[in-house]
Amino acid sequence: MRLTTRTNLALRTLMFCAVNQEKLVRKQDAAQAINASENHLAQVINKLGQDGFITTLRGRHGGFHLARDPSCISVGEVFRAFESGLPFMECFSTANTCPLKDHCVMRPHLSRAVESFYSALDDLYLAELVHCNAGLEAILSVEGPRIPKRCAPVQPDAPSDKALIAPELVD
Repeated sequence: MRLTTRTNLALRTLMFCAVNQEKLVRKQDAAQAINASENHLAQVINKLGQDGFITTLRGRHGGFHLARDPSCISVGEVFRAFESGLPFMECFSTANTCPLKDHCVMRPHLSRAVESFYSALDDLYLAELVHCNAGLEAILSVEGPRIPKRCAPVQPDAPSDKALIAPELVD
């Protein structure tokens, strides 16, 4: 089995975001850090955003960051997002021209094998790939603006004078 370049770049991009978790990162910085073309990476970033892995912000001071905690992003989920729409081989395609298609019993076995591959990655999370990995951090860390923290909602039973002075920040 061979994964597409897009899947490879998607995982690298998510690792880049996880290492720089508290920062809004730019496509240019990601492309340089993960050795990818900016044009190719733009397509990957777009799909990662559509699938809810990252949040993108447009504009001059825009960029992107993880939409979820790295411990909630399964590698199997990422691989399925990028690979599941592609037929594993011709017999999985709607344009199947194989002369054996009506009599071959290999397809269900291959389907199980592909699902086993994804299932083996379902228990591997992005956080595990980057946690305590100093070498990876040295390669992927960038300087950049921090993502602004949101204020916590005011609790109804909290003293009103404290709520008016300064709400607590969410970590």
